[in-house]
Amino acid sequence: MSVQMLVLAKTPVPGRVKTRLCPPLTLAQAARVAAAALADTLAVVTAAPAVRRCLVVDGDHPAPSGWHRTAQRGATLGDRLAHAYADTRMDGTGSLLIGMDTPQAGTGLLAAAVQRLGGDGTDAVLGFAEDGGWWALGLRDPSHARALADVPTSTPDTGRLTLAALRARGLRVAALPTLRDVDTYPDARAVAALCPAGGRFAATVSALAHPVTA
Repeated sequence: MSVQMLVLAKTPVPGRVKTRLCPPLTLAQAARVAAAALADTLAVVTAAPAVRRCLVVDGDHPAPSGWHRTAQRGATLGDRLAHAYADTRMDGTGSLLIGMDTPQAGTGLLAAAVQRLGGDGTDAVLGFAEDGGWWALGLRDPSHARALADVPTSTPDTGRLTLAALRARGLRVAALPTLRDVDTYPDARAVAALCPAGGRFAATVSALAHPVTA
């Protein structure tokens, strides 16, 4: 089956994104890191195989040329995730959603996830994050994303509970590689080291190797 890709993101506005990078970064610096992570993520998804790409955004950040764009809606992250799948659903098309916190997820990894989701014998693909959450979730039938609204987010058990919710619906879930996402400054340094040379994220984090703390 065909697969579309969704990127769930926040517009990189100082004070509204990546505040856990502060300190040692300033709010403006943290927003620069977020903007770089989002730029690299959009570039990688643009290069990955998909029948459609959609930016599901909080704020006014524009989508790349050739992409679709829709606004996030919902009071909680679980609600926004469920609505992201529902608002972009296309008949006969699976949806693979990632966030903006894993710029090290290269095109090859995403292509493999798309292929796995589009093949037989798999209803969903799920990539855990090292902190207990998840960085990618693909659903052959996006209507199953309704289960996400009841899963607590931003906890060490979010990934495990997401997997349990999907299996409770009878879905066959395939695992994607576990990745580290960018929440703290040490996360940013570690992830930057995994990103390909020439990307915005690695360059931005390198430039902030001695951040201004005042």
